[in-house]
Amino acid sequence: MTLDLWPPLSLIRSTLGHAGETPAGDAPPAAAAAAAAQPSDASLLMPLTELARRREAVAARAFPARWAPGRLVSVLHEGRLLGVLLDKCLHGNLWRGWMAASEADWASAYDVLLEPGDEPFEPMFGLIQTWNVLNLEQRPQLCARVLGELSATRLAAVRAVHDEWAVQQVLPIAPEPGRIALRTAGGVFTVLSGTPLGVDDPRADYQGLYLDAAARLAAPLHASTEPGGLSPPAAAATTGGGDWWSRLVGWFRADRVVRPALALLALVVVVQNAALLRSGGEEEEVRFRALPGAAAPAAAGEQLLLRWKPATDMADAQALLAAAGAEVMGGPDAQGRWRLRLAGGDAVQGRALLAASPLVESVEPP
Repeated sequence: MTLDLWPPLSLIRSTLGHAGETPAGDAPPAAAAAAAAQPSDASLLMPLTELARRREAVAARAFPARWAPGRLVSVLHEGRLLGVLLDKCLHGNLWRGWMAASEADWASAYDVLLEPGDEPFEPMFGLIQTWNVLNLEQRPQLCARVLGELSATRLAAVRAVHDEWAVQQVLPIAPEPGRIALRTAGGVFTVLSGTPLGVDDPRADYQGLYLDAAARLAAPLHASTEPGGLSPPAAAATTGGGDWWSRLVGWFRADRVVRPALALLALVVVVQNAALLRSGGEEEEVRFRALPGAAAPAAAGEQLLLRWKPATDMADAQALLAAAGAEVMGGPDAQGRWRLRLAGGDAVQGRALLAASPLVESVEPP
């Protein structure tokens, strides 16, 4: 299987610290290497401008340094920056997560590419390798920085893809290295991913390089009876079985006490919209995380963007929404805002009730 996937495997191997192990036949052709070494200024201007814009957005967001589920962190290891998406705290300073990289061409069906709705995030770590689980101890030597954060819904989608990998679920997608597209995960979510690996697939060597990098970075998982102290295979087994509802709840509640209100409100949104994926085609899948179409019944009524105050209790939030006659349509977005529809009673009174509540940080029109 001869393909021109970018960047070349030899460059990835060198970046991950295997420069001396590059097979002679793996190096790019001399002409291609020379051309890559002398790019025109015009060809670099647009991608460099976009890279600068995205990194400025990350810096402006000023993510908190505290580790939490769904946060994308960079760590310094063996003189190289590596990316990790945090899944959950096992106990103490020991966390479980997935390696994050940037090589979209090498994506498999169990890689999740972050999308514009996930911004801001560091572009170097926009590919989440759900097949590459590691346990990482939070320690000063890692010089860790938080460079992105996924919403509760998106983190649940990544967990769903990981569970598919854990049970080696057969996907009705033909192997095609270098191709990425939207697909359904867990029967509920849409994710942007690659295709399954085929025979003599070059992506197998790519995965081997990152598995080795994760093994060198990972902290050993200590035997523990504390909550969350499961090894990755055992944890996957506990979420892989059961009915659809149990698995869906598990994807949202995997981090236990962290962000419970946001996670369970997101769960309500997913359940309300699950029918779009189960009954529709590609158009409905693409619209899953967007607004319903103009002809949909849910489009009637005034819409608002609401941001909850930190540590808002789920039961209190649900009671307030019910009192205001508001329904959750989607979210949260990059600013932590939920899209609501005022469907019952007096919309003006409902909006005033939300704005006056001590649970609400802000409420505004879209």
